[in-house]
Amino acid sequence: MPEAVYILWIVVLAVALILFPFIVRLLHKTLHAAKNIERYLREMKEAGLGIANNTGHITALDSTIEVATGILGSAGNINTNAETIKTVMADRSAKFN
Repeated sequence: MPEAVYILWIVVLAVALILFPFIVRLLHKTLHAAKNIERYLREMKEAGLGIANNTGHITALDSTIEVATGILGSAGNINTNAETIKTVMADRSAKFN
């Protein structure tokens, strides 16, 4: 073989040996980043499922608000009636005294 082939082979081998650690380091960083992305996606999925589960109770809260509104209306009516009873009883007790 010609001497130029040997020189070219040695140069390519030297460049490959010099670049090999750099390439391995880049691959390692890429793998580490991919694992971090996978972990972040897993955490996002858990958070999203938690949010979805918690928003499922909104309909129950809406019905609770409807019932509470009715109770407040009834309480207002009771309060009005109690004031009326109080006034009538005060007037009657004033008549007898």
